[in-house]
Amino acid sequence: MGTQELSPARREELLSTLQARFEKNMNRHPGLAWAKVQAKLEAQPEKLWSLHEMERTGGEPDVVGQDQQTGEYLFYDCSAESPKGRRNVCYDRAGQEARKEHRPEQNALDMAAAMGIELLTEDEYRALQKLGEFDTKTSSWVKTPAEIRQLGGALFCDRRYDHVFVYHNGAQSYYGARAFRGSLRV
Repeated sequence: MGTQELSPARREELLSTLQARFEKNMNRHPGLAWAKVQAKLEAQPEKLWSLHEMERTGGEPDVVGQDQQTGEYLFYDCSAESPKGRRNVCYDRAGQEARKEHRPEQNALDMAAAMGIELLTEDEYRALQKLGEFDTKTSSWVKTPAEIRQLGGALFCDRRYDHVFVYHNGAQSYYGARAFRGSLRV
């Protein structure tokens, strides 16, 4: 992926949106200051572009913590339901190509790579769910261990009955209520 840059107007609009969300949801990142997050974002325009892609596809990215080893801020998609602009996708290209008919146009892993983000892992998904209630009507693909994927499966998660569930499906499956949630380190 080549470095993508936002126009100054888009950049300001995105920073304003991110700041408003950050300030409205302080429970997701206690002890962190927006000014420090913004300074890191402004120093890395490619990360701003990735956040714009997360926002554009309905992810509502927000800071959910800071890596104590690297100092990087962690952004996750925090939309209440799985991002609308990323639904109806198979898990990966192999799953997409395995479909004989009704093949979707996209798959989760290629979309995430094009956006410059990673799919949440199961552990990251569970950590997100401690910050609120997400995917109560939808579900999200999560990064699948290689040994499961090699056998044709892929994992997804959701929240039902006030619990987080992890399920499996064939990687070629896709649903109108399933997308993926991403993470970005800044």
